[in-house]
Amino acid sequence: MPMRLPVAWRTLASAAALIALAGCAESPADKVPLKDVPAERIVKQGYTQPEAGKVAVDVRRERAGDLVIRFRDALVYVDGEQVTDLMNGERVVFYLSPGMHRIAVSTQFDPVVELPFMVTDRYTDHASVTFDQDHRIQLRRVPK
Repeated sequence: MPMRLPVAWRTLASAAALIALAGCAESPADKVPLKDVPAERIVKQGYTQPEAGKVAVDVRRERAGDLVIRFRDALVYVDGEQVTDLMNGERVVFYLSPGMHRIAVSTQFDPVVELPFMVTDRYTDHASVTFDQDHRIQLRRVPK
């Protein structure tokens, strides 16, 4: 005849299992400075060189500790043209004329996500590339 554990022991065993599984939950990666995208991965020249009258727009891919998305590259588009791709923890600075632009991102698994982006010289412009809980790419404007 199988031996049954008392209710208190079963509760304790269940609590221990939950604590062990909670340790597997995704947590943000350690804060490490972002790296610039290497020049050889810039496929459309002209957007990344500073020029008089142009405004810097910083697009950064936040670090993720999740293995599913860590090695997925994010293609980055400016006004409909692919300019580069961002890997985990990278950033790129575009120099754009003031006015309305379209910044977009996608992956091999996601459709293009586009953000209308008003570029102004009144403040530094930043956009953040992240992934949601379903591993879908997101793009949002963020304050510095």
